[in-house]
Amino acid sequence: MEKLGRFLLRGLRIGASTIAIIELVRNDWTGGISAVLAWLVFLQVERRLPPSSTDPAVQAGERP
Repeated sequence: MEKLGRFLLRGLRIGASTIAIIELVRNDWTGGISAVLAWLVFLQVERRLPPSSTDPAVQAGERP
């Protein structure tokens, strides 16, 4: 379940950044700025998650 949540969060982050770029290129500033803010929120949430227990770096002792 944890892997699915991380996968969906990554998908939302990629989708928000793509929408932000498209909207800003189209000069839709309101939609572009909203998508940028959503991307920043998703990025911060993803960074605050504890490392996955199946992450090879955690198992090797490289990351806390």
